[in-house]
Amino acid sequence: MASSLNLARQTQLLNNKLFNVSIRMASTANAKKIKPQHNKNIVLIDGVRTPFLPSFSAYKDLMGYELARNALLGLVKRTSVNLKDVDYIIMGNVIQEVKTANIAREASLAAGFPQRIPAHTVTLACISSNQAITTGIGQILSGQSEVVIAGGVETMSDVPIRLSRQMRKLLLTMNKAKSVPDRLGLLAKIPSSKPLSPELPAVAEFSTNETMGHSGDRLAAAFGVTRREQDEFALRSHTLADKATKEGLLNDIEPVFVAGKKEPVTRDLGIRVATLEKLSSLKPAFVKEHGTVTAANASYLTDGASACLIMTEEKAKELGLKPKAYLRNFTYVAQDPKDQLLLGPAYATPKILESAGLSVKDIDVWEFHEAFAGQILANLKALDSDWFAKNYMGRQEKVGSIPMDKFNNWGGSLSIGHPFGATGVRLVTTAANRLHKENGQFALIAACAAGGHGHGMLIERYPQ
Repeated sequence: MASSLNLARQTQLLNNKLFNVSIRMASTANAKKIKPQHNKNIVLIDGVRTPFLPSFSAYKDLMGYELARNALLGLVKRTSVNLKDVDYIIMGNVIQEVKTANIAREASLAAGFPQRIPAHTVTLACISSNQAITTGIGQILSGQSEVVIAGGVETMSDVPIRLSRQMRKLLLTMNKAKSVPDRLGLLAKIPSSKPLSPELPAVAEFSTNETMGHSGDRLAAAFGVTRREQDEFALRSHTLADKATKEGLLNDIEPVFVAGKKEPVTRDLGIRVATLEKLSSLKPAFVKEHGTVTAANASYLTDGASACLIMTEEKAKELGLKPKAYLRNFTYVAQDPKDQLLLGPAYATPKILESAGLSVKDIDVWEFHEAFAGQILANLKALDSDWFAKNYMGRQEKVGSIPMDKFNNWGGSLSIGHPFGATGVRLVTTAANRLHKENGQFALIAACAAGGHGHGMLIERYPQ
């Protein structure tokens, strides 16, 4: 009797295995095929980040390289990658500390990576860590590296403040003076018109001298995005981020221990769920009388770091590492930094879809960087506009309407935060995690950046 029961149990287990295999085979057979952009399967093993915090909070005394160090250590812990297997480290950073200009190198040394591993820093505004990832892909495709760590960091709590250019020149000249009388003579040349006034950094375009907030206001007005629409989208972002936090979906976070604090920082601290009435009561932040961009419907100054591990699929198998996603097609675009500063996603999205032979309906997960609510809504309207497609993009028809039930479902930069150099890795990691949670195949990531730049990337869920 026991023998027959055991045989029945074994038969049931075998049938279950055959059923699971058939399901996987059917799923693979039904999977959409794309046009590959490169001849190697590049995979994302995993990505992590520090909690993102509003500037001047718990990270206010940390230097940027220290935040980046935490992200690197968190990635090693998460993936169990052997440090000797890492060939190269690339990190994005926008507002650089002069003492740690190559912050990737300083962070890797501080994290205990072998000194033989080269590291360099890239900067491309809000898509700096996207650039870090794709530069790493280039390293792998060229045969220079097999295993690359890409990431980014920003600390807005400690930005460099400079003296005026005139004063800097004078001080440098004084440093070369050979005698006290020579130095006194130079001091006499200091003009009376505020020579010691500091130059504070601003999120502004050098070429246009316009702050990004003003650009956001003009973009929203150009596409007819109302203040209420922006406030509603901001509320959506914070509500979804709050829900995702409570459900444990934002599990790319690695805790950060801060000196003097009893407990580690374990979650993002900028998420605020308010009422629509409260949001509507705030005054415009940039165009004081008629603007629609406020402190609540714009991303806030944030401190944080991120890192991810990428390699070929073959190398992952060799090292016994389990990937999360294939990193497929990617593109960079650039437009007029005056009138189209924040429209990068609208230009990058069709290029990605066309290069892969896909359409809007083939994308299961959308992850767009939320610089401003008005910027997001303007890009969505541009993508769904035949007029914009024909007059600005040289296309015969619009890309189409992106379904909002697939868009930034775990919140975005408006709520989670936006450390300039680190957001790109967060977008890719979140998209990969969402693909597995939501059982999707393809995710499209897009972001705008200063200078009129934009980035788009297609990733595909790795079969588990």
